[in-house]
Amino acid sequence: MPIDAAKATSAEPRTTELAWDHKDVQLYHLGIGAGAATPEKPHPATDPGELRYTLERALHVLPSFATVAGGGMALAGGLSAPGIDVELAAVLHGGQSVTVHRPLPVSGRATQTSTVPAVYDKGHTRSNAAVIVLRSEVADQDGPLWTCDTQIFVRGEGGFGGARGPATRLELPSRAPDLTTERHLREDQALLYRLSGDWNPLHADPDFARLAGFDRPILHGLCSYGVTLKAVVDLALGGDVSRVRAYTTRFAGVVFPGETLRLRIWREAPEPGRIQVAVTAADRDDAPVLADTVIDHT
Repeated sequence: MPIDAAKATSAEPRTTELAWDHKDVQLYHLGIGAGAATPEKPHPATDPGELRYTLERALHVLPSFATVAGGGMALAGGLSAPGIDVELAAVLHGGQSVTVHRPLPVSGRATQTSTVPAVYDKGHTRSNAAVIVLRSEVADQDGPLWTCDTQIFVRGEGGFGGARGPATRLELPSRAPDLTTERHLREDQALLYRLSGDWNPLHADPDFARLAGFDRPILHGLCSYGVTLKAVVDLALGGDVSRVRAYTTRFAGVVFPGETLRLRIWREAPEPGRIQVAVTAADRDDAPVLADTVIDHT
């Protein structure tokens, strides 16, 4: 059996040492569109708000950097966990959350502790999939930094008799969004983003993409995830990354490099201190990209 859920969830925690500096942060920010023109910032190279993502003397760290810091890619870690042996071509990123315990430093050294708290069985659905939940907890000498939960969707690996798992879905607010904006993705966006450590050939190699069922390479879900958080911080949180406490999404559809993301943003939805976002592919009749997307903030 490719997935042994009991073995995966009962395995001893695995630890990895992480290290990063300002160049890693800057490269990540560039990979999610920092320095590129937007409807709100037509001259980003000299915009003071944009320089906080690109210039080392003014640098702050977007919390979604936690998903790539030190090369500690959660998706890859989940595939190497005890009891899990699956084909990379069958794997998709199902969902992601990041909880920030304090602002991320521009440079640092930390220890990542990884566990598999759950493996869910979606074998009764058309996709006949398994969902692996990987938890990564990261701390440095001063204490906890962040916690990531990554949901890895593995096609064709369901039916092993496990629990189905939660199936919660968030309803979008019935009112009009408070903000609507678009973010155009570069044709080479995936090639740039993958330099932060996600080397899955699905995002660069046309032959591998066809093997996985796509006619061309697709953008990393975590790239769309970062693009979205940056837009929300810039437009709804005054550009202050330290206000973000947690960020959760479900990857609802693919994005291709060169497309345009449309973001609809609701403040205080459904309660104060929470922002809800819907992200769609503007070029494909607003096909869903990110769903059940929430940012908790101060």
